[in-house]
Amino acid sequence: MNILLIEDEMRVADFVRRGLKAEGWVVEHASDGESGLEIIRDRDFDVIILDLMLPGISGQQVCQRLRARLIKTPVLMLTALDSTDERVAGLRLGADDYLPKPFDFDELIARVSALHRRATGYASDGDEGKLQHQGLIYDSEAMVLTVDGVVVDLSAKERELIAILMASKNKALSRERILNSVWGTHEDPMTNVVDVYIGRLRKKLGPYGQLIATVRGAGYRFG
Repeated sequence: MNILLIEDEMRVADFVRRGLKAEGWVVEHASDGESGLEIIRDRDFDVIILDLMLPGISGQQVCQRLRARLIKTPVLMLTALDSTDERVAGLRLGADDYLPKPFDFDELIARVSALHRRATGYASDGDEGKLQHQGLIYDSEAMVLTVDGVVVDLSAKERELIAILMASKNKALSRERILNSVWGTHEDPMTNVVDVYIGRLRKKLGPYGQLIATVRGAGYRFG
């Protein structure tokens, strides 16, 4: 995924940029709205993360100009102003989602991923509550996984594990990231629980178990 980050606070920008790059995504940074618009003239992006309070032209104005140019790239707007009026104004000008500062980084990742999935039509049937790949369909609302139309019995942790893997299709996820997302940060980082559950899940997926690949030195990748 190619992401443009338009953020003038260097501390926040460095934190977000390093985190996104650790996810395997390509990140371009602009420190003000004008330079951000210049970058967008020359390159296409999958998602734009846009700060509301920028020097010069505001994030709202940047968003308005993007939509006036018929640029449909999903925009996630960041701001320290958590007022309903600010959120409504940003959304009316074309922002797709809104995240107040300070934010949890996992929530940022989840929102960026969701914007990208919606923009690319990840679920083939158009249902945002479903993750699908070949004969595998995971319905996050019903919490049901089917393999070639047959329901597979999964534990709660196995459901969370297959959901994060399928939602991160073709992207390597570290054991630490999986551990924090499924079991929480309180879990011992030296535990092999991730590997154990990956083994169980592969068996339950039958011929599709091979879709969960081990990435040496990194973790696991689905797809």
